Amino acid sequence: MKVVKAQFLESLTVDSIRQLTMGLFSSSQTSLPPPKIGADGAPIAPDRSQRSQCWEARDAYFKCLDKNEIIDSLTENAKAQKFCGSEASVFDQNCATSWVQYFKKRRVMEYQREQTLQKLKAEGAQEMPGVIGAGAPGQKP
Repeated sequence: MKVVKAQFLESLTVDSIRQLTMGLFSSSQTSLPPPKIGADGAPIAPDRSQRSQCWEARDAYFKCLDKNEIIDSLTENAKAQKFCGSEASVFDQNCATSWVQYFKKRRVMEYQREQTLQKLKAEGAQEMPGVIGAGAPGQKP
């Protein structure tokens, strides 16, 4: 069992994490619209209702992607636009561009993480407390 755990940790740190984070920290620059600036010169953060609208739009968009079996809307953009164009439009309108990109990348990362964990469980790996995949500290299973 210790060998399986060691192999799991080795593969997770070398292969899986690299794959999960690929693209999240890229150095490519995109042309994002500048944030709205307040009277004091600082960017204005979205308020609670704006964040709520963003999350609702994100959830509706992701529900449509799930229904159409689209995991990565960034690489499958044409398919995502074809089946979920109206939801994508609402998502883009209600969320900051950086949030939209973050949520889309996080969706892919979470999917890949779940696939890795399911594969490991199928191979007989057992969950270790306090390690990736475990619940929050102090949380009972």
